[in-house]
Amino acid sequence: MVNFLFLVVFFLSSASIEDITTQIPSRTSEKDNPASFYDSQKQVFYLDTIAKGLDKPWGMIFLPGGDIVFTERNGSLHRIRKNADIIEKITGLPEIEAVGQGGLLDIALHPDFKSNSFIYFSYSKRVGQNYTTAVSRAIISGNSLTDVQELFEAKPAFSTTHHFGCRLVFKDGFLFFGVGDRGQMKQAQLLDRHNGKIIRLNDDGSVPLDNPFVSTENAKPEIWSYGHRNPQGLAVHPVSGDLWEHEHGPKGGDELNIIKKGANYGWPEITFGIDYDGTTISRDTHKEGMEQPVSYWVPSIAPCGMIFCNSTKYPNWKSNIFIGGLVSRALFRVELNLNIYVSEEKLLPGIGRVRNVALSPEGYIYISTESPGYIYRIVPISK
Repeated sequence: MVNFLFLVVFFLSSASIEDITTQIPSRTSEKDNPASFYDSQKQVFYLDTIAKGLDKPWGMIFLPGGDIVFTERNGSLHRIRKNADIIEKITGLPEIEAVGQGGLLDIALHPDFKSNSFIYFSYSKRVGQNYTTAVSRAIISGNSLTDVQELFEAKPAFSTTHHFGCRLVFKDGFLFFGVGDRGQMKQAQLLDRHNGKIIRLNDDGSVPLDNPFVSTENAKPEIWSYGHRNPQGLAVHPVSGDLWEHEHGPKGGDELNIIKKGANYGWPEITFGIDYDGTTISRDTHKEGMEQPVSYWVPSIAPCGMIFCNSTKYPNWKSNIFIGGLVSRALFRVELNLNIYVSEEKLLPGIGRVRNVALSPEGYIYISTESPGYIYRIVPISK
């Protein structure tokens, strides 16, 4: 009997995330271990480990009632039931090509999700022998997706397997997302293709009539702004309503931008970075008619995921921006004075490649990391 129980415990503890229903391995909290408290410049906090043993958790949403739905870049979608130590697999995704930097990427709720149950997700797909970025909409019902509808496919497709984008955010009822330059840097300046652009769509995938290039000959009407390298952070300022974006630079030159209608953000005509082999991409950091970033990073932090903290849970972090760092393996807190960069603080150094930052309806900051694959909740402690 003892041997039987041992085998059952061993099986459960080593269950794969690919199973339909899996125990969350070692869901833990550090609240009872003062040695694990983090004393940042303005806030003491600890980490709740929500899930671990994951692959590359990329996007995260919170359903009404408190369940978490998250994507993994390998092409799987999962649900964490509130107050239950299980991860459940969600079925019904379209075919996804998890190649290079591609796979199943971000996920977002429709602003009126409670009445229509729509979720949106971005991913890489195969087009012949090439690959591109796509966005689809579906109804989530229990642990399955129904009525899956592709809303957008970036054109043209390329054989390269990097710089797909692609964060999703709703603003004023419109869906915004970024498509990377796919390694074709000069094409970010061309309006007849989607790569290197921020895209704006209606919630049904149609093109808003007031998009800036709707009437421009040969331009893709979905484009909202252009001259981007690889946008992987989008967030709406909780006070001004402005759309903020960050994007990967080459070797140095990661940017934090405020996105304006029809604006040109310069890549690769202007940049604060150099190519990976040390050669010059452009000698210019400024040009007339091209936007300047609010801030930039040299060396690169490899930014990914971004939120504004408008939560009363962290009063000393009010309206700060939180940005994940991949190569920097940390979380960054950026302070602003209106739209002016003031300072930043590097949090949780060495925690892993921080892929996503999200804010729950209860006001808690969540982060996901890869290598190793975790989801954490940041829990504040009063000083």
